[in-house]
Amino acid sequence: MIEFHLDGRSGVSPYLQLVHQVRHALRLGLLREGDQLPTVKDVVARLAINPNTVLKAYRELEHEGLAAARPGVGTFVTSTLTDASLAAHAPLRRELQRWLARARQAGLDDESIEALFTTTFRTASEEDIA
Repeated sequence: MIEFHLDGRSGVSPYLQLVHQVRHALRLGLLREGDQLPTVKDVVARLAINPNTVLKAYRELEHEGLAAARPGVGTFVTSTLTDASLAAHAPLRRELQRWLARARQAGLDDESIEALFTTTFRTASEEDIA
């Protein structure tokens, strides 16, 4: 089961952070069809957020066709976002872990690593479009 976390510094609304975390877990194969999402009550207790925030996130996932609520039972994954590239994840993850280790050895903190990755990713994506 997924464990949600919130980043108050991200500038992204809490409900969207929950949606993004479910979508990422679906892409990475960490959540599969039929898996149950944490109950609203559990998420509220763990993150100390308003129940309406969790409900909004779950409704968004339902609207996207990724989850469905079963009254009295919970919310369950109904679709996945994985594809044939899932097999490539393990070796790429290992390479990325090595890269992260080198970045830390070079003295970069987490925020600097994230900034470097994000700008490089965006630049590469823009070059692919051009």
